[in-house]
Amino acid sequence: MSSADRPQGPPTQTYDSAFLKACRREPVPHTPVWFMRQAGRSLPEYRRLREGIAMLDSCMRPDLVTEITLQPVRRHGVDAAIFFSDIVVPLKAIGIDLDIKPGVGPVVAQPVRTRADLERLRPLEPADVSYVTEAVGMLTAELGGTPLIGFAGAPFTLASYLVEGGPSRNHEHTKALMYGDPELWADLLDRLAEITASFLRVQIEAGASAVQLFDSWVGALAPADYRSRVMPASVKVFEATAGYGVPRIHFGVGTGELLELMGEAGADVVGADWRVPLDEAARRVGPGRAIQGNLDPAVLFAPREAVETQARSVLDAARDLPGHVFNLGHGVLPQTDPDALTRLVAYVHEQTAR
Repeated sequence: MSSADRPQGPPTQTYDSAFLKACRREPVPHTPVWFMRQAGRSLPEYRRLREGIAMLDSCMRPDLVTEITLQPVRRHGVDAAIFFSDIVVPLKAIGIDLDIKPGVGPVVAQPVRTRADLERLRPLEPADVSYVTEAVGMLTAELGGTPLIGFAGAPFTLASYLVEGGPSRNHEHTKALMYGDPELWADLLDRLAEITASFLRVQIEAGASAVQLFDSWVGALAPADYRSRVMPASVKVFEATAGYGVPRIHFGVGTGELLELMGEAGADVVGADWRVPLDEAARRVGPGRAIQGNLDPAVLFAPREAVETQARSVLDAARDLPGHVFNLGHGVLPQTDPDALTRLVAYVHEQTAR
């Protein structure tokens, strides 16, 4: 296929990468590998660079975003870079008073719980996140043939942070609003879907080769509630980014019972955590979509032989799948030995070389 015949999609230099081929369920030279949270706390060079700089400030400095995003690509030889940012960046960009507190996570000064609160969520304009556009441009120039994955938080997870005021174990305020005022809840998720879609479009238009929608907390929902109260907003995000032709990945934690619905929401690739074997995850997701995952992040603390045994189990479960992107079942844990990640990338590449 010549470049003139290709559909609108990722930049030409990344189109034939192993990662994008796997996302399209095409034959690959080896199973591609990248890790959620590969850029961040597990790397000593990251900790040195971030010393004395607040998390949100670092997300708004294109020079830091570029260097942090590139660090794991240099060190581990992964097949894709993940844009260094945070899911609350677009909320901060539209004026929501929030901060990321060390050891806690995002904390919102005034939770969103009433119709009046909803008015604080104005549309996101590209100018609000000009630093993202600049950083993506810098990164794609440096990465060459290595794809850059953009990302955003999914409407439900963003809503949970906004309604709870921060991280929550039980999501009691979120569910109280969802059940108690379904009209306000639907309007909240719809507005967040528009903000999320705008944030993803900025990254794609700046040169990202793929995007991932993180729904970190959606595993707290029953399938019926997901289908009726959350899925429409996720569908809206995927539909808003469909015309670009770049792969769209959908990932959540504890979502074994939701995989079929997450596949229906419209992504090209569905990520599974470590609780469901990949062959079973693929069966639940259904045909026509690639699968991403799903080594338990805690396995990386075991001896090398044990890590390889568990990685082999993941690869065996994915053997007959038409598209597999090797990843962890959640993000890299902060105390992970970076050398364990480097060895894992090499192992997967060696074991799957065609």
